[in-house]
Amino acid sequence: MGKSFPTLVLETLLAQRVGGLVCGVDEAGRGPWAGPVSAGAVILSADDIPEGINDSKALTAGRREVLAVEIKRCAVAWGVGFASPEEIEDLNILQATGLAMCRAIEAMSVQPKAALVDGNYRFKLPCDVETAVGGDGLSLSIAAASILAKTARDRIMIEMDAEYPGYGFASHKGYNAPIHQAALKAMGPCAIHRRSWAPIRALLET
Repeated sequence: MGKSFPTLVLETLLAQRVGGLVCGVDEAGRGPWAGPVSAGAVILSADDIPEGINDSKALTAGRREVLAVEIKRCAVAWGVGFASPEEIEDLNILQATGLAMCRAIEAMSVQPKAALVDGNYRFKLPCDVETAVGGDGLSLSIAAASILAKTARDRIMIEMDAEYPGYGFASHKGYNAPIHQAALKAMGPCAIHRRSWAPIRALLET
């Protein structure tokens, strides 16, 4: 069997059930040591879907950037939201992810009746929620949301690289990498590091 690509089947079924528009929702940046967590929300038009939408992790950075522009141009509505490193510390990463998702949906020009969310956790969002494990590989709307979340967060981390030089944020986007570990040992954490993260905490305690 060849690789399957995302479709609109899940969102079409959910839209019929709730009797209204359905957005796909996904996050980027739950795992890094630094920077915000971001979320995207997208309502796609079945008549105007950019070609090549897939799980953002399966695409190159350049392809994601091109598709992000296309998605914003073609979508019925889209939104991006963030939760800051401070909010991640205050709330925990799961609740901060939910906050970013709420902000993404609230930023949309058209509000959905329901959200199809990647994963198995039922976040409390401003509309009905249905989860889909592996959704970014099944649902075009979730895949589109993953692209918007990832490109928006990557842009912030490239900006942070200029603001906090020496950590290599432009290359690893705040994730664990040898250059990141070395910089933390040499310089300590900066303002956007998640200080409660075990590796950061370990470095702060040494």
